[in-house]
Amino acid sequence: MRRQVELCIGKSGWQVGSLVYVRQGRRENSAIAYHETWLTHPERFNISADLQLALGYQPHKAASPHDSVFHGAIADTAPDAWGRRVIARDHAKRRREDPHLPALTEMDYLLAVDDFSRVGALRLRDPEGPYLRTATEGRRSTPPSIELERIFLASRAVEMGQETTEDLRYLQGKGTSLGGMRPKCTMVDADGWLAIGKFPSVGDARSVTRGEVLAQRLAAQAGIDTAPARIVQLDGVPVAVIRRFDRDGEDGRIPYQSAASLLQASREEDRSYTEIADTIRTHSQAPTQDTQQLWRRLVFNLLITNVDDHLQNHGFLHVARGLWRLAPAFDLNPFPDKDRESKTWLSEQDGPITDVQMLLARAARFALDTDQALAVLAEVYAAVSNWRQLALDREIGLRPQELEDFAPAFEHQQMAAAAALLR
Repeated sequence: MRRQVELCIGKSGWQVGSLVYVRQGRRENSAIAYHETWLTHPERFNISADLQLALGYQPHKAASPHDSVFHGAIADTAPDAWGRRVIARDHAKRRREDPHLPALTEMDYLLAVDDFSRVGALRLRDPEGPYLRTATEGRRSTPPSIELERIFLASRAVEMGQETTEDLRYLQGKGTSLGGMRPKCTMVDADGWLAIGKFPSVGDARSVTRGEVLAQRLAAQAGIDTAPARIVQLDGVPVAVIRRFDRDGEDGRIPYQSAASLLQASREEDRSYTEIADTIRTHSQAPTQDTQQLWRRLVFNLLITNVDDHLQNHGFLHVARGLWRLAPAFDLNPFPDKDRESKTWLSEQDGPITDVQMLLARAARFALDTDQALAVLAEVYAAVSNWRQLALDREIGLRPQELEDFAPAFEHQQMAAAAALLR
């Protein structure tokens, strides 16, 4: 099997190159060739760190069974685990009706994302044809906020294994690339801005959606650039609505790469924040600000017990001429039931982040001297200390009896250690 699509970029759809996907038996791989017109464009840049700005096809194959068959920036636009689950369920139902239907390929998953809501600025279209998975003129497949309840009910049916064919058809293309197995969708908010709606899961033991919005709000108070977030109520069901940061006010698309893509990291490798800092120094338009902001986020993650900090949960937005900036923080979640140990290591020497002293000892690698690092720690500590008051605010909506479900994430030995350092 061989499939070729055109690779375009931005609202204008400037042609960047061609993407070729090949499957031989169970082996899958892909290749990208830049178009000469892109290589001579005055605003050209390398769309993915694992490509070179050069003529000719550049092949890529998965480094491990857990890695993508596509180059990093392309893989960043593919459906997340929840999106793949919906696509696979729909395909399984159709295959029962038509046993000759071929198995899904990685290309099928990639092309199942709606053009309007695909993460970043990259777009896919058939040669000389329309953008793939695009709505007809004057229509939009990404649902408005008024359809949130319908999406939630369809998603809940999928979680419970009770979905109908209509549910699956409705959810097709509405998945996201930023996230994991939890039910969610892309949506158009009331003000017309693209957003992600995150739903409670049937297995939740606490209000995870309120917890995420609480974390996002605390992060903003701690001086962290975050994606705006709020709670929307659906008949008492709290849905977290997170504003997308890869669009501008004119429906323009901003190129995006995950930290995994920028580091060219396999999912089976243990990578570190000092490596991300080194990459920032190479690729960032404002390396000092970005490395300092990264360290601030590490302190915050430790103090709220956000341990789901894998490389796909850090991103970069293109600014100009191949220079990038650290994207707003997203997928911030307190985990009161998990050990306080980061997924991404601090450095090769240190291993996972487990305490404040480790972070202070490495602050210089993030362009902070001791006094600056302590000042950042004080700001983050002050914000996190206020978690109970903010959690009870109407905009978050946690009830007093629910606070104890989250308390271990915010009130622990490392908060006490931070307080002692700041006396």
